[in-house]
Amino acid sequence: MFIETCIAPVNIALIKYWGKRDEELILPINDSLSVTLSTDEMCAKTTIAASASFKCHIMWLNGEEVPFEENPRTMRCLKEIQRLAIAKGQLKFPIDWKLHIASHNNFPTAAGLASSAAGYACLVKTLAFLYGVDGEELTAIARQGSGSACRSLYGGFVRWHMGNRSDGSDCLALPVAPAEHWPELHIFILVVNDARKKTSSTKGMQFAVETSDLIAHRAKHCVPERIAALIQAIANRDFQKLAEITMRDSNQFHAIALDTYPPCVYMNDVSHAIVEFVHSYNEAAGEIKLAYTFDAGPNACLYVLERDVCAALVAIKSSFPNDEEHSVEYVKGIPVGCEQKESNGFNGNASLHINNKNLLKYIIHTRI
Repeated sequence: MFIETCIAPVNIALIKYWGKRDEELILPINDSLSVTLSTDEMCAKTTIAASASFKCHIMWLNGEEVPFEENPRTMRCLKEIQRLAIAKGQLKFPIDWKLHIASHNNFPTAAGLASSAAGYACLVKTLAFLYGVDGEELTAIARQGSGSACRSLYGGFVRWHMGNRSDGSDCLALPVAPAEHWPELHIFILVVNDARKKTSSTKGMQFAVETSDLIAHRAKHCVPERIAALIQAIANRDFQKLAEITMRDSNQFHAIALDTYPPCVYMNDVSHAIVEFVHSYNEAAGEIKLAYTFDAGPNACLYVLERDVCAALVAIKSSFPNDEEHSVEYVKGIPVGCEQKESNGFNGNASLHINNKNLLKYIIHTRI
């Protein structure tokens, strides 16, 4: 028996991937750019065993058996890794040995928190170790499992190049800057709802390409300009510019989801309350100190610099009160050593709207 285990990170897009020009190969209609989150707080973990005694491929996700051989995406990833291994000619075991795969996410699955990205990146990387292959081509293989999985094979900031070739050979993810370039960047994930979303990203993209009038304009005109500006902002560690581009692109992505017919609604009332909170917070601060982005789900990802982490968390707790706020299970991840202030507001200079209690399930504090 041969066994390998890997962990892989979540990535959250600053410039969103939404829409494919090829459904089978998962070739996007636009570039995207993401931040990889620390595996200390959120990750997928996959163990794969190969044995002559296994009768068939079996896969478990979070303890439950799920289809593997019937899933064209997982089988495509396996076949592509096996193809590379055969070409390399250094197989450790016969190619027809069956696999048992156990994968686990330590965060909600299919809730708009990039679980498929981490999961398929982890699957591909573990298969790569098992079969003894490596290289840039792994991002192209991970992409065929779940598009944004290609970005989870790198840390820091990652750009997924849409490419132009019909076979997808130039559709790869490549690093823009390592995490060490901007270690002061922190992230709060506000979990609003960790239930499985009604419309999957795959279906939502397909419907958008077919019916939205806005999506082609975004891909052709908006994304290229934003990618260039964002890369410059990252190079300069310009949080103000990064924050504005990120929020604008998130808003436009959800506008396209609503422009889809019938509309795909991923954000809910609490999501919109978070957007209002962030803009009010920044206005009170006199500059942009918080930035939001929402993937295909209601949960918010907020970016903040390390020096503002404490003040931001106090404001979040003030505006979104919760009966569990003093529980160790409410704010997970990196500890934040600050106390809740008595007054509601930003440094006592402005008042923030107080929402109803218990709108947030919990908060994850992590970093790039």
